[in-house]
Amino acid sequence: MTLDVDRDRKSVGNALPRVVAIVGGIGFFSLGLWAMADPRSFFEALARFEPYNQHFLQDVGAFQVGLGMVLLLAGLSARADCLTVALIGVGVAATLHTVSHIVGRDLGWVPDRDIPAFAVIAAILLAAGVSRWRHARMAMR
Repeated sequence: MTLDVDRDRKSVGNALPRVVAIVGGIGFFSLGLWAMADPRSFFEALARFEPYNQHFLQDVGAFQVGLGMVLLLAGLSARADCLTVALIGVGVAATLHTVSHIVGRDLGWVPDRDIPAFAVIAAILLAAGVSRWRHARMAMR
């Protein structure tokens, strides 16, 4: 289902939600990247919840990036439908969650099982999202 909100692109009712989505998306995306790339610094500056846990901070970062991606896709693409945005955004989060487990493979769980499983889930989500995006773009022609 797509909403046809592009008839009046200059209206506040259309522009304001897009601006909020884009600004919010940049914030979530940026903070998530920070938590993934330098979890200790992120912990010291923003997330002082003891005890420090690198793995959980990187996982939180992965999903923050995914939330940011959902907002950015929805705010920047006037034609993307909800399912496409959800699949790609969650696929990005799942991909980064896989990366978090690769980086922290020495921090526990069962990396030989978990990493391939997470990677397959991420690949399926992204493939479905990209397929839907392409199909929708071809249908618009």
